Amino acid sequence: CFKQSSAKDNDSPATRAPRPAVGNRVTVVLGAQWGDEGKGKVVDLLAQDADMVCRCQGGNNAGHTVVVDSVEYDFHLLPSGIINPKVTAFIGNGVVIHLPGLFEEAEKNERKGKSLKGWEQRLIISDRAHIVFDFHQAVDGVQEQQRQEQAGKNLGTTKKGIGPVYSAKAARSGLRICDLLADFTQFSERYKVLAQQYKSMYPTLEIDIEGELVKLKDYVERIKPMVRDGVHYMYEALHGPPKKILVEGANAALLDIDFGTYPFVTSSNCTVGGVCTGLGMPPQNVGEVYGVVKAYTTRVGIGAFPSEQSNEIGELLQTRGKEVGVTTGRKRRCGWLDLVLIRYAHMINGFTALALTKLDILDVLPEIKVGVAYKVDNQTIPHFPANQEVLQRVEVQYETLPGWNSDTSAARSFEELPENAQKYVRFVEEHVGVPGTIFNYLLFDLNCLGTGGWHAEVSTVASQQEGLLSVSWDWLPAPTRLLTTSGIDNGWMDGWMFGHCIVLSMMCQSCLFSYRLSIYFFPMFQQQFKL
Repeated sequence: CFKQSSAKDNDSPATRAPRPAVGNRVTVVLGAQWGDEGKGKVVDLLAQDADMVCRCQGGNNAGHTVVVDSVEYDFHLLPSGIINPKVTAFIGNGVVIHLPGLFEEAEKNERKGKSLKGWEQRLIISDRAHIVFDFHQAVDGVQEQQRQEQAGKNLGTTKKGIGPVYSAKAARSGLRICDLLADFTQFSERYKVLAQQYKSMYPTLEIDIEGELVKLKDYVERIKPMVRDGVHYMYEALHGPPKKILVEGANAALLDIDFGTYPFVTSSNCTVGGVCTGLGMPPQNVGEVYGVVKAYTTRVGIGAFPSEQSNEIGELLQTRGKEVGVTTGRKRRCGWLDLVLIRYAHMINGFTALALTKLDILDVLPEIKVGVAYKVDNQTIPHFPANQEVLQRVEVQYETLPGWNSDTSAARSFEELPENAQKYVRFVEEHVGVPGTIFNYLLFDLNCLGTGGWHAEVSTVASQQEGLLSVSWDWLPAPTRLLTTSGIDNGWMDGWMFGHCIVLSMMCQSCLFSYRLSIYFFPMFQQQFKL
């Protein structure tokens, strides 16, 4: 006979299903163009009060530059938020890791200044992340050479092994961090099989099998303290005490393997869906999604670029913007801002806010063109073409806006920008269609504008929540802008003012869910703060 199980029998921590709860929400920073938009700068600003910064995809093919105390730090694989000594950095399962590159990058930056001190104690790596081997990088170079010889053009890869390792992952022949830390004999055997597969495909490929295995074994003890079960670690971070969690996207929307300008793309999902699959978290824990937009457009390597300016305008943008790739050192192609492209990125990612960077590069232009529509064969099309040949043929429809011919570097608020610069920003806002957005300087940064909802709109939404404590916004001056909202679950209500920032926290009486509203405004208003 069989004993019928009762609910009590199955109510152990091991068998009980996780209690459904939203928990902490992550703030996501994504590139809205072809990369190099200034994501590292935005992440660095937001990471100043973050508890955790994550990478969810890509490898050391990305490049972020952060300047702290006049010291320039270059990041490729590490989350750039690790430069904050209070931040824990997490590399998720969607990232591919070249271990020599990881340690070389960290040690190089550590030698530059004290900001990375103790980084090994603050870095967590998912055990499900795939490993990039030296032969992956060698294969990347061979494949690029073959494409050049066979078709007369290449993809412009960084030759960091990203494509080959993601290919091995899809073919189910890749090796992960958990494999390296398990039985090294079995790991070595699987490594040798994979290496021989590549040698059979590329007979001229030289692979130092024993040499790389020795190096990998040396990394085992060093990396072991950093490795966690990534899914469990992320779940605990989301459902534990209140935390501000930041996700640092690499590459950008138009480089996404599914939605980018294929085949001239990277090999991972660098749009918002990659956050969930690359960290092992559900979509309900995605909060704010910030799209970073450069005030003009750049691209590295080949591929369609509808608004490119192969003339003195492109040269001026390249020179003034210092448009050279952090990873490759290649000059970036430059052109006018393309809002068709930005709208497409918004359709995919659902940006809740935008950050506009490098507006000052346009200071010297008497007039500025902005791409607003595409025509193909004299017909306006409502979408961004998937086919590269079609995209090469599009005719960009521009609107010309007057320049401002003045230095914007002294501005500290949107209102301090020249009138025509304000009009340019508003024009972008209106055409992209991110709901309820306005632009403001993000944490005093000179060349980075952030967008967020009006405080009046947010209070209207808040008042509709059942049982939410009422807050009067009448005392707030009209120029006040809401930069970001993030949900926390700490069960308290309070308010405080520091510097030019006010943070309101309020708790729902019905569901005990807390809301925190961070408001940045200029100049400092000395009004009494009351809840």
